Amino acid sequence: MSNSVDFSSLGLPESLLSALSSMGFTSPTPIQAQAIPFMLDGHDILGEAATGTGKTAAFGLPALAGIDPRQRAAQMLVLAPTRELAIQVATALEEFAVNMKGMRVTTLYGGQPYGPQLRDLERGTQVVVATPGRLMDHIRRGSIELDSIQCCVLDEADEMLNMGFLEDIEWILEHLPEQTQMALFSATMPNQIRRIAERFLKDPKHVKIASDRTQKSNIVQKAWKVSGLNKLTALERLSETLDYDAMIVFVRTRNDTMELANHLNNMGFKAAALNGDMSQQQREHTVAQLHKGKINILIATDVVARGLDVPRITHVLNFDLPMDSESYVHRIGRTGRAGRSGEAILFARPRELRQLRFYERATGGSIEMMEMPSAEELGKHRVAKLSIELAECVAQTELAEMTEMLNDMAQQNELSIDQLAAALLFQRQRSKPLKPKADPMPRFERGERGDRGDRGDRGERGERRERKPRPDIKWDTYRLEVGREHGTQVKDIVGAIANEIQLESNYIGQIRLHDAHSLVQLPASMPADVLSKLKSVTVRNRPLSAEVTNEVIEPRPRREGGRDDRRGGGFRGGEGRRRDGDNNFRGRRDRDGESNFRGRRDRDGDSNFRGRRDRDGDNNFRGRRDRDGDNNFRGGRRRDGDSYGNR
Repeated sequence: MSNSVDFSSLGLPESLLSALSSMGFTSPTPIQAQAIPFMLDGHDILGEAATGTGKTAAFGLPALAGIDPRQRAAQMLVLAPTRELAIQVATALEEFAVNMKGMRVTTLYGGQPYGPQLRDLERGTQVVVATPGRLMDHIRRGSIELDSIQCCVLDEADEMLNMGFLEDIEWILEHLPEQTQMALFSATMPNQIRRIAERFLKDPKHVKIASDRTQKSNIVQKAWKVSGLNKLTALERLSETLDYDAMIVFVRTRNDTMELANHLNNMGFKAAALNGDMSQQQREHTVAQLHKGKINILIATDVVARGLDVPRITHVLNFDLPMDSESYVHRIGRTGRAGRSGEAILFARPRELRQLRFYERATGGSIEMMEMPSAEELGKHRVAKLSIELAECVAQTELAEMTEMLNDMAQQNELSIDQLAAALLFQRQRSKPLKPKADPMPRFERGERGDRGDRGDRGERGERRERKPRPDIKWDTYRLEVGREHGTQVKDIVGAIANEIQLESNYIGQIRLHDAHSLVQLPASMPADVLSKLKSVTVRNRPLSAEVTNEVIEPRPRREGGRDDRRGGGFRGGEGRRRDGDNNFRGRRDRDGESNFRGRRDRDGDSNFRGRRDRDGDNNFRGRRDRDGDNNFRGGRRRDGDSYGNR
C-alpha cells in the first residue's frame, strides 16, 4: 500500500482522526499505511522497522480503535525495554486517545514507588505500557489481571533481547489469553526474536520498512553534556557563535517557546515562537518571515514543526530532548533538506546521555560530544566580529565629518585619538563584553560522580565540619548578613548557595558562623550576574547581602576534652578514653563503671549497658556478644542465651 494515502482512508474512527489532525499528522508513513489496515482486520503483525519510521502510531492507532473506554479493565498491553521508552509510548498513546472519553493510560516501570501505580490500576485503566520486570512484579502481586488484554505489543524487541529480557517476555506472554492479538516490532530480526514470533504470533503479516537514512547522512549530529553553564546561557552562546543561516530550537512546552523567543529578542537576536496556541494565520506569517530572512531563530514545539520545509535552516538545536526517537528524527529532518548539509545539536543532562544511542539507531548515524565555546573563545569571537564591522564601516561610509568631530573632542579634552577610540570601544561593549568573565564551575548531578573518592563534599554535619580548600582554586571571602542569632546553620548557607546560584559544594570553601553575620569562601572572579543573584539569596528569611570582605576566617581552636585531653568530664565516644569514670560515661572503655555506661567494653557492668561486649552482664544488654546473658539480648552473637537473642 502506498503512503500517498491519507489517514481517513485507513478505516480509523473519527475520534482518532480528529486527534491526528490537531497534532499535525497529514499522511501516514509507509509502516503506518501497511500495518494499520492489517491490525484493524485482526491480523498479528511482525514489523521489521527502525525507530523513526512511525511505528508507535502504526500499532497504537489500530489498537486504540478496538478499545472500549467504558470497560475499566486492561485491554491493551505494550512492553518496552526502558522506562524512557515506556513513558514516550504512553505519552503518544494519550495524545492519540485525547478524544476518547474515559480512556486511561498507565505506565509501569521500575525505580518508581508502587503506590501510584497500584492506585492507577485499582481505578481501572484500559492501556498499560510497562517494562518487563515491573510488570512481572504486578502480575505476581495480583495487582493486574491480563484476562481482558485484546492486543499486546512488543516494542523494540531486539533491544529487550540485548538487555536480557528474553525469558521475562516469554513468561509474560504465557499469561496472556490465547486470542490476544500480537504485534512485534524490532529493528533487526535475530534468531531469538524469530523464535518468539513463531511461538506466540498466529500467521502474522510481515511488514518490513527500511528507514530512509540517505537524508540523515547529510546531517552532523552533536551533543553537549549540560554542565557549568545553564542551558539558557549555552543557547545564547551558540546563537552568537554558530555559523548558521537559520536555526530551529526545539523545546517541550508552548510557554517555553514564548519565553525563549522573548529572551533572545531582548538579547538582540531575530527570534520568534511557533506553537499550537497560535492561529493558523499567525503560524503561516511566522514561517513566511523565516523564509524571507526576517527571522533567523525559530523556537518551536514538535507538533507545529512537523513537515516544516525551509531550505535556509542549517541548524536544529534540541534545547529539550524529544519525547521519543521518532520525534528526534522528525526534528533533525528540518535541516539538511534537498541534499544540503545540516547540523543537529542536543543539550543532554548527564542522566539523559543514554538516550543518545536510541537516536543513533534511529538515524543510522553517530552523535559526537561537543564542548561549549568558553568565555575566552566567546570574547575572541566578539572582537573578531567587531573588527570586521568597523573595517566594513570604514570602507563603505564617508567618515570625514566624524573624523573632524573626533579631533575636536580630542583637543577640547586634551585626550589622544587612541584614548577616545578606546572609550568608544568601551561604551560599545557594555552589553556584550569583549572579555567576558570566566565561566562558572561545573555542577555535577546526582549519579554522575562515580565512586566515593570522586564525590567531593557529602553534605554538612553541623558547624564543626571543616572544609579543606581545593588547592587549584583562588578564594575570596564574603560576608553574609546572617548568623547564629538568626538560627542559621552551616548547612543552610551551603544549601542556599548551591541551589540558588547552581554552585557545586566542592566550590564552597570554609564557612564560619558569628552571632550576627557569617563568612564564607567562594571562588574568586565569579560572574557579575551570579554575584548579583547571590546578594538576594535568603537564609532564614533574611537576604545574604553578600559582599567581599577582608575579614579572615580564623582556624577553629581545638576543643577541650578531645584526644589530647583525657582528664575532662562529659566525655563522648572516640575523643578519648577514661577508665575510672563512675557516671554518665560514653567513652570506649570503663572497667569499673557502675551506671549509664554506653561504651564498647565493660567486664562487670550490671545495668543499662549498651556496649559491644559483656561477659557477665545480666540485664538489658544490647551489645554484640554475651556468653551467659539471660535476658533481653539483641546483639549479634550469643552462645547460651535463653531469651530474645539473635544468632
